[in-house]
Amino acid sequence: MSDGVYSKILLVDDNLVNLKVARNILMSKYDVFTVPSAEKMFVFLQKILPDLILLDVMMPDVTGYDAIKILKADPRTADIPVIFLTSKSEPESELEGLALGAVDYIIKPFSPPLLLKRIDLHILVKAQQRELTRWNKELQSLVEVKTVAVLKLQSALLRTMSNLVECRDDVTGGHIERTGFFLRLLMEEMRARGIYRDLLDTWDAVLFLQSAQLHDVGKIQIRDDILLKPGKLTNDEFDQMKRHTVFGEQIILKIEEDAGESAFLTHAKIMAGTHHERWNGRGYPRGLAGEEIPLQGRMMAIVDVYDALVSVRPYKRAFSHDEALKIIKEESGQQFDPYITGVFVSASNLFSSAHDRYFTN
Repeated sequence: MSDGVYSKILLVDDNLVNLKVARNILMSKYDVFTVPSAEKMFVFLQKILPDLILLDVMMPDVTGYDAIKILKADPRTADIPVIFLTSKSEPESELEGLALGAVDYIIKPFSPPLLLKRIDLHILVKAQQRELTRWNKELQSLVEVKTVAVLKLQSALLRTMSNLVECRDDVTGGHIERTGFFLRLLMEEMRARGIYRDLLDTWDAVLFLQSAQLHDVGKIQIRDDILLKPGKLTNDEFDQMKRHTVFGEQIILKIEEDAGESAFLTHAKIMAGTHHERWNGRGYPRGLAGEEIPLQGRMMAIVDVYDALVSVRPYKRAFSHDEALKIIKEESGQQFDPYITGVFVSASNLFSSAHDRYFTN
């Protein structure tokens, strides 16, 4: 216990009379231990840690000032409250003791009621500190449990939204799952090779990868006769399809208005709006070029196209991994960021393995 009869008080004083007097005052409420020197105190502390130490200042060999420095330097004893006992009443002595970490200063000879009251007060403060620490730990544990629950709910909602998109666009079934997997490979390789690592290290990787599931969310607003057309789109139809990037941004902006900004929504909004921009400035919807295109969009662009190339479409066959790799290499510096393309090409064996995982029966 931290208060009442079970609280432990250690008295340290080379004057045996002082030890006896203080012990008699406190023993009715506290479990009191006495030692005649700082050296004996350190031996005692190896076995028992008290709730409070009453420490004489003027002792031979090791003074109270020297002893408290050792106490505060040891993690085991640093948090034990120390009250100095002294016959000196100069303000300078009190300031020195308080500066070294003492919580109080009591002048000898003792006033029994005053000594007991001061001890009661500091034991109460110590008990409240322990209670606050306990509550903080319980609160942290509760926050962690709630955080896990929120993340699970967020993941479930993301899967539902991405599945909704894919249910409307059955020709690209599995696209969101595959691009997420490819994107994780690409991000890991970029970090390992030091490409844009300074920026990548500022991102929460889990949030970034989760947000990628919303990159095509704007397709929800594309008409069925365009989205589900079993052939190549006309120019007008393709212009309408291009608008899914802007629609995606607008959908996520609406979520931000209701839920507030977050890193997750920022990543999602950027990828939705920029994954069809091109390094040479000939992409859509805004014709951004080079590093004007946010890194999230440049990364998604390459995995999005890779998945489209190796997948069957009504207007094309599925290209092999090697064929898709050749096309992506040719588009380095044109459609794709050349540095990211370099990583993709260097790690092509990983993407080949991922391709086989998804497309080989």
